[in-house]
Amino acid sequence: MSRWNIAAAQYVRQDDCVDSHVAHHLRFIAEAARHQCDLLVFPELSLTGPGDTTLPPPPGDRQLEPILNATRQHRITVIAGITVDKLGQRQKGLALFSPCSDTIHRYPQGSGASLIPGEKQLTIIDTDADAPNLDPLATLFASSQDVGDNRWRQSINALQRFAHKYAIAVLMANARSGSALWDEKGQLIVRADKGELLLTGSRDRRGWQGDIIPLG
Repeated sequence: MSRWNIAAAQYVRQDDCVDSHVAHHLRFIAEAARHQCDLLVFPELSLTGPGDTTLPPPPGDRQLEPILNATRQHRITVIAGITVDKLGQRQKGLALFSPCSDTIHRYPQGSGASLIPGEKQLTIIDTDADAPNLDPLATLFASSQDVGDNRWRQSINALQRFAHKYAIAVLMANARSGSALWDEKGQLIVRADKGELLLTGSRDRRGWQGDIIPLG
């Protein structure tokens, strides 16, 4: 595709109610679609909340169906934060909603996911591995996080190094503040302050450009 428009939802959870999160996600999706975004990435556990003492149960397909319908309506791919049960253990995960698929795809969160524009699947990446399993055709690494100041500084330093080392653009969606986009050289394109907003990036033949869109 000659132009690729992406966005990170800087989304602050208010409670642990899946239905209210779904409704709020729909607002972000509509706003991203209004700005002609092809991809929208939410922070970790954006659809479930973190729970009080343990991670909450994974939401079912019926609860998440409105998001799948919205991705079809707006022709936008969405990555949101959920929980998943794997091998009897509950862990943080990612849900992929694609306008070209009738299925909600669920993955463990890992360190993030690489993707190719227009593809219907994610490749989950462990950034601590000696040789991350990046697809050579992947053009973006997406990281869903919910970190405060100290961990945020560690995260942005690590993600910037990752972008430069593997020559891949990196999009970070952080729940609290500081969502960011780096280009394939590790150069910062745009970074957000606090508040609920969309951080957008657009890539064409000239490279990446970024913007911040408050949600009023």
